[in-house]
Amino acid sequence: MARSLKKGPYVHPSIIKHMRRTRADGKAVIKTWSRSSVITPDMVGFTFGVHNGRAFIEVKIMEDMVGHRLGEFSPTRKFVRHGGKMQKEMELKAADAEKAKTAAATSPAPATGGKK
Repeated sequence: MARSLKKGPYVHPSIIKHMRRTRADGKAVIKTWSRSSVITPDMVGFTFGVHNGRAFIEVKIMEDMVGHRLGEFSPTRKFVRHGGKMQKEMELKAADAEKAKTAAATSPAPATGGKK
């Protein structure tokens, strides 16, 4: 269920307070734990440090982010990869093939010396 239009989007009061004190030059980072706050048009240009449970991830607010929540841009889980032993073997083969490909591309061309 959406928040009523009468109330407007939810923005934590401390975020508004910090925005009034700082300029929107993007240099000062406003740290926040309020992942549920909605990004409003007056936040464009500010840089927020959004906490993901472990660290603050810096998010520079742009126009296309308006209407989304701050937490959407600070992922809380780290994707490792799918698969097990077979997936690891396939990745090793792909890495070896890539190394061979780059080695062949960077090696000097054979000298075409000799008499004509």
